[in-house]
Amino acid sequence: MHPMLTIAVRAARAAGQTIMRAYAELDQVEVTAKGLNDFVTNVDKEAEAAITYQIRKSYPDHTIVGEEGGEDRGKDKDYMWIVDPLDGTNNFVRGIPHFAVSIALQIKGKTEIAVVFDPVRNELFSAVKGQGAKLNDYRLRVTDAKGLSGTILATAFPFKARQHTETYMNIITEVFNECNDIRRAGSAALDLAYVAAGRVDGYFEIGLKPWDIAAGDLICREAGGTVTDFTGGHNYLVSGNIVAGAPKVTTGLVKLMRPLLNEGLKR
Repeated sequence: MHPMLTIAVRAARAAGQTIMRAYAELDQVEVTAKGLNDFVTNVDKEAEAAITYQIRKSYPDHTIVGEEGGEDRGKDKDYMWIVDPLDGTNNFVRGIPHFAVSIALQIKGKTEIAVVFDPVRNELFSAVKGQGAKLNDYRLRVTDAKGLSGTILATAFPFKARQHTETYMNIITEVFNECNDIRRAGSAALDLAYVAAGRVDGYFEIGLKPWDIAAGDLICREAGGTVTDFTGGHNYLVSGNIVAGAPKVTTGLVKLMRPLLNEGLKR
């Protein structure tokens, strides 16, 4: 195993232990609002601290960007860890067993290592650039869907970007007319991992942050998927607007979306 993947896995499992201990006592979890429809718990912070500790033990000079802690700049800026300690906080708080730890490592701006860990199911999705993607010890591959017909897609409502609600609902209407069904599960990291695993054929969402999607992006691409923004470009880590899927599914989604986009989603 790649030595940096080993550390990422160790960090993800440490965070997972922290999360699952708290999940057994949800009435003890402290929840505070970060912003509109955006919540954080003491568990998010403790899980991020566990991840940072594991990374810093082996790589004290690397930079770490975490959802809760912001940027912890190390001396070596070429190595940047992008961390979401608990993707699916709203699910976690409500006791819905669908959330994950997401850890990606960028080297000179390119994502090279990725881990998404579901501690409820003990499912570890991982990828090393150029070496494929795995679920635990099994290789992953996206589906061979030839278009949108017959597909199951994943998405999420833009609850942090409600200015796009009307456009999003127009997109959903058109997509639903073409596909078999749509799922909305509440964790972007797991949505991308599920595309990689062939559990869903494609996925799209508005207004995400790099820590939501950096790891899932690489896992999906290493499983043979195509990942773009809503215009078919590669600006999704900046814009936060992402389309992913089996190659022909991604193409079909982008083609369908393009005429419906407002100006804010064309970036």
